[in-house]
Amino acid sequence: MRRHRITGLLGALALAAGTLAAAAQPAAAAHAPVPSARTAADTPPAEFGTDWHDPLTAAPPVERPATRSCRVTLAEAQFRDFTPYRGDYTPPEGCGRSGWAKVVLRLDGKVKGRQYDRLGHLSVGGVEILSTSTPEPSPEGIAWSVEKDVTRYRDTLSRPQPVEMLIGNVVDDTYTGVIDVSVTLTFYAAEGRTRPAPTPDRVLPLTTPAVTTPRNTERLLAEVYATGSGGGCEEYWYMAVPEPAPYSCKAADGPSREVRVSVDGQLAGIAAPFPTVWTGGWSNPFLWYVTPAPRAFDVQPVLYDLTPYAALLNDGRPHRIEVAVAGVPAGQSGWNTPANLLLWQDRGREVVTGALTRHEETAPTGSSRWTPAAPGGEHRLDTDGTHRLTVAGHLDTSHGRVTTTVTRAVRSTSVHRWTDGENRDGLNAAWNDEESVTRGAVTTRTTRAYTMDGETTLGAGDRLRTVLSLGDRAETVTLHGERRTGRTLLDEHYTGDASYTADVPRDQRHAVGTTTARYQLYGADTAGGCYDRTVTTAQGALTADRRRC
Repeated sequence: MRRHRITGLLGALALAAGTLAAAAQPAAAAHAPVPSARTAADTPPAEFGTDWHDPLTAAPPVERPATRSCRVTLAEAQFRDFTPYRGDYTPPEGCGRSGWAKVVLRLDGKVKGRQYDRLGHLSVGGVEILSTSTPEPSPEGIAWSVEKDVTRYRDTLSRPQPVEMLIGNVVDDTYTGVIDVSVTLTFYAAEGRTRPAPTPDRVLPLTTPAVTTPRNTERLLAEVYATGSGGGCEEYWYMAVPEPAPYSCKAADGPSREVRVSVDGQLAGIAAPFPTVWTGGWSNPFLWYVTPAPRAFDVQPVLYDLTPYAALLNDGRPHRIEVAVAGVPAGQSGWNTPANLLLWQDRGREVVTGALTRHEETAPTGSSRWTPAAPGGEHRLDTDGTHRLTVAGHLDTSHGRVTTTVTRAVRSTSVHRWTDGENRDGLNAAWNDEESVTRGAVTTRTTRAYTMDGETTLGAGDRLRTVLSLGDRAETVTLHGERRTGRTLLDEHYTGDASYTADVPRDQRHAVGTTTARYQLYGADTAGGCYDRTVTTAQGALTADRRRC
């Protein structure tokens, strides 16, 4: 993937960074259990040397029930180009036919040599079940792993399916890293007091806009794996500026982006995109060798509740469900938006009828104000935007009339400062996405907040420094009437500070860098109601790995 504009000044930065050697310490999985204190360096090196710790995150491992398990290999491949892996999947026979308690996907990867970070996806029966990216390697090789709960795809996984996986790569005399991955699914049986997990009855991939849904659908969600990626300016969409501001990435609406879902041409869902930073991002791979940015290894889909449209879709005819990213300049590529539909069916009726009863949309508001730089000073772009949508509908189900109301409001603010030539380039931005879904007597309110505050400078002696903090926060509250019946809170925060001398041989680069990643999760989504882990590194060495719960 293309680096930020300032990297263009540095020539073969990523290539030279790839000459570093692999870690001498044991491999640490991206979602591995907390290692012992002996894995942390008591005294980190004074600067990056020829080894560093394998990639890991502070996120928790997927919780597993203590029941029988069966493992299936989904894919084994070495990616050297843009040829996808294709195979066949068959469900296991020893853990039940489909009513599993949990299904866990695990990707184990390794790569050595010189290579950029690369994007990857995995689909089963056309259903996207994993969107990921890779860490940048060293000549001796690194290893990493990713775990994901994929139980919600039970419908897809309950029968034989074709498998397709691709991590687009380039291998030649310069970029030598072959990406070697193995992906498995582990199925946990529902037995004893461990019951089958509640899952959608059907999962349909949105491979074409025309979709025909089951006529007895009583709940409908769409999930969209939306990422600005693949090189070019949309990888850094949050730093785009409108004309006539002098900057390398232009967009008429500046950095404003919104992921939208429409049904038969009518806006049905809005969301703020997550500002993913890949492991070569912000001009400085020294920030990401051990601790990737939030979601870089496990891209989370944007969820939309489309239940108010179920009555319209239940007429047995094909309808158009489409995904678009607002704010992208016309004709410009750079966004991936694979999507799935998750459907729940009314077993008591062959056809569920009803109506869409409400559609209220405020006009999107926003502005980008460019303040030109004074001589020797900084340009400044102030951007803000808001948008709100409410839809409601009812369904006459076998268990009575059920009304669903969905309200979603997104807003964003950012301040982008840069100098002529972009030798200093900084951003302070926040995105908020608030959603309320009322279904019958139950209301679920989710408040999401994403933050980015950083600056890259290229100073005297070609010394490049990046200081960056990232935040990913989501709070969900469930109400039955006026009584609160549940609450979960996720708060992930990353900080990093790394610098090196550019355009010189590796032994003259004198790179230093510190990072801290903290992942907190409270509520019913984690064992004991509390998970709190902090991972700290210096110069590629793991210096602390602490649990607070």
